[in-house]
Amino acid sequence: MHLLFQIRTINLSVLLVSLALIPTNIQALDMDITNTESRNAGLALLAKGLMDYYNGDDYGETPGMFSSPYYWWEAGAAWNSMLDYWFYTGDETYNDVLKRSLLFQVGDDWDYMPSNQTTTEGNDDQGFWGITVMAAAEKNFTNPNDDEPQWLYLAQAVFNTMASRWDTQHCGGGLRWQIFTWNNGYNYKNTVSNGCLFNIAARLYRFTQNETYGEWAEKTWDWVETMGYINSSSDSWPVYDGGFISDNCTEVSALEWTYNTGLFLSGAAFMYNHTGDAKWLTRITHIWSRSTVFFLANSKIMYEAACQPTGRCNNDQRCFKAIFSRFLGHVCLLAPEMNDEIQTYLLASAQGVITSCSGGTDGHTCGLDWSQDGWDGMYGLGEQMSALELLLNTQVWTRPPPLTSDTGASSTGNGSAGTGYRTNTYVSNDITVTSKDRAGAGIITAVVIVLMLGVAWWMVV
Repeated sequence: MHLLFQIRTINLSVLLVSLALIPTNIQALDMDITNTESRNAGLALLAKGLMDYYNGDDYGETPGMFSSPYYWWEAGAAWNSMLDYWFYTGDETYNDVLKRSLLFQVGDDWDYMPSNQTTTEGNDDQGFWGITVMAAAEKNFTNPNDDEPQWLYLAQAVFNTMASRWDTQHCGGGLRWQIFTWNNGYNYKNTVSNGCLFNIAARLYRFTQNETYGEWAEKTWDWVETMGYINSSSDSWPVYDGGFISDNCTEVSALEWTYNTGLFLSGAAFMYNHTGDAKWLTRITHIWSRSTVFFLANSKIMYEAACQPTGRCNNDQRCFKAIFSRFLGHVCLLAPEMNDEIQTYLLASAQGVITSCSGGTDGHTCGLDWSQDGWDGMYGLGEQMSALELLLNTQVWTRPPPLTSDTGASSTGNGSAGTGYRTNTYVSNDITVTSKDRAGAGIITAVVIVLMLGVAWWMVV
């Protein structure tokens, strides 16, 4: 069953009236977000501020990577912000570098496991790049060339490789945090890794109508809830951080992060929009009821409750609000029953964002604490991402919802992507070895052996 998407004029009217209430005398960006020209000019400054942290195209650097100390996973999430920026403003300034970055990092097997991340990549790291290319398919971002992997293909490859790591030997299922045994956290099954799998599965289900993806979304949700990572014992459902396999994941860390909550809100919204099953709206409602913990009670301004009050948010955690804002936008579009209430909180936060983005030598560097009357002195990729995404997601009703293969999306894929070496129909780079090649290789090998024996004889003599 497919729910028809309709832009409800009453919602858009409520949005515009609420936006008009934001005062203009304290806007460091001189930005009126009810006016398209003024809004886009301000968003352009924030996007430029985000890209100021990008150095991947500099000599000796890696395309797609942001400057130290930002990790690979955050680069994937940041490119999603730049994708959203293009989608909501129409500004194509950064599209070439965005496309180039997404394709450079795919890895030899086209599954976002590049060699430069071989020793450190986790399931959640790979998952956020998969979420970004899934969004590229849903937004009809410019397709790669025919000899390159397509956006849908890449999302399917990430899903398949993640699903292949589903571990039933410990805690009855779920994904570990880390992919490789030598990394700290391999014995931890965290919510964000499983949330990424759930989110991608739900979106692939809606995009392709393939029931297998829907089954995986159900399976992942059920495991997370059964383990108590989503605590559904009351009307307000917190989403916790994870548990260790040493105690069968029974001692669940009660930390609550915005992006974990957002992953499940967004995935549930995609499931609700595609299936029409009321259980998904019920789940959204319960999790959202708890989500208000991430907004200050007196002002409704968003903050990272687990670390921001103590001033101990690390570089990763300082971008979580960007991801949360993006996922709240999904809920507004795909579960429109939730739109008015969620937008009330986003609009209150928007006022704080505009006031906060008044720092730095450029005058539009954004801070971490949006409740202060001005810039708080904090700055970084995460702060810039979060401010940009918050403002963008007050505009969700100005653009179409995520597309599917039935509603105009043009990206193509392959259900077997990621299950073998470049299992696709686009290109084959297999090397054909001829007799001449073998003969040449044999001569080279013989020469090398003779040289090695000569060196060994010289050392002995």
